Amino acid sequence: MSIMLHLNGTPTPVNAEPDTPLLWVLRGELHLNGTKFGCGMALCGACTVHLNGEPIRACITPLSAVGDGKVTTIEGVAGPEAVALREAWTTLDVAQCGYCQSGQLMSACALLRKTPRPTDADINAAMSGNACRCGTYPRIRAAIHQAAAKRRD
Repeated sequence: MSIMLHLNGTPTPVNAEPDTPLLWVLRGELHLNGTKFGCGMALCGACTVHLNGEPIRACITPLSAVGDGKVTTIEGVAGPEAVALREAWTTLDVAQCGYCQSGQLMSACALLRKTPRPTDADINAAMSGNACRCGTYPRIRAAIHQAAAKRRD
C-alpha cells in the first residue's frame, strides 16, 4: 500500500501497510539508519524521532498514527538547538559507543525548543526515556546545559 509520509520536510511515498512500525519504514525502506532499533518496546529511546516537533518512539508508532504529521529524523533535524547540541556533544565528547546518541539528541532538541533554559529536573524528565548503556548521563546533561547557554549568547 502506498502512503505519503511527510519526512524531513519532503513528501515521501512509502510502500507499507498502515500497521507497519515507523522505525521499519525509516530503516528498511528509506534506508535512514540514524534512527536505531534498541528494544522494540519504547523503553530505551534509541528510536526517538519527532512527530510534529514532539519526540516519539518510532518502534511502536504505526504509520497509521503518523497520518499527515511531519516526521523528523536525526538526518533531518535542524535549527539553532540542533546546531548547539551537536557542537556541545562534540566538545564534551558525549558519545562513547554512540548507539543511543541519535535518540538522545532528538529528545534533547525537543527539550530545548520547549524549555530554552532547562533545569536539571527538566533534563531528567525530558531524557528519562533514553537509556545509555555506557552511562554517559553526566556528559549528556552537561552538553544540554552548554547548548542552552550557547543559545542564550
